[in-house]
Amino acid sequence: MTKKKKIKVDPAEAKARVEKIFPILKKTYPDAKIALNYDSPFHLLIATILSAQCTDVRVNMVTPAIFARYQRPENFLKADPKEIEDAIRSTGFYRNKTKNILACCRMLVDEFGGEMPRTMEELTRLPGVGRKTANVILGNAFDTPGIVCDTHVIRLSRRLGLSANSDPVKLEFDLMEIVPKQKWGGWTMFSHLLIWHGRMICKARKPDCGACPIAAYCPAANKPELW
Repeated sequence: MTKKKKIKVDPAEAKARVEKIFPILKKTYPDAKIALNYDSPFHLLIATILSAQCTDVRVNMVTPAIFARYQRPENFLKADPKEIEDAIRSTGFYRNKTKNILACCRMLVDEFGGEMPRTMEELTRLPGVGRKTANVILGNAFDTPGIVCDTHVIRLSRRLGLSANSDPVKLEFDLMEIVPKQKWGGWTMFSHLLIWHGRMICKARKPDCGACPIAAYCPAANKPELW
């Protein structure tokens, strides 16, 4: 495995760069939003758990039947675990995901009255729920700003010179300092835009810098030998 080069990031320059690229990306991807389908905060939690090591497309194929059958945490708890495993088998790691789903449902029922908590502190108490999953739920289900540091956001933040951190939690706090919390859709929208841009143009193995609308502001596009 090739060791990543150490890069230096000036927070003031990174913040100025965000001010340039944010509106361009928003204009480029006016329909940017979460790719997972859901109809309630609870179902978004389930979809996010299923999305681990699985494509959003596959998850969206599986969840309609699951959502129809298991509408609330209590429905999962009354089900035979084998039944749940069979329903989510195609998403991979289905045994572990079933355990996480049931553990989350148990805590939701026992400690939150069957309702979804609405704070980072409470959400990250749920078994298997880290800051990334919590931010997905907060930003998309509760309209509470949150930065989702998935693989695309980590990759693009480094290429764009926004942070030298690859650790998701450290990166999240770096981005919170330089990305407007509310402006242009704020932290949640910025996450969507980087994810969409990472999927469509700034891909992991072969970024299409020639077609990139923010290449002029991208250190990796202008001096790739440094990044």
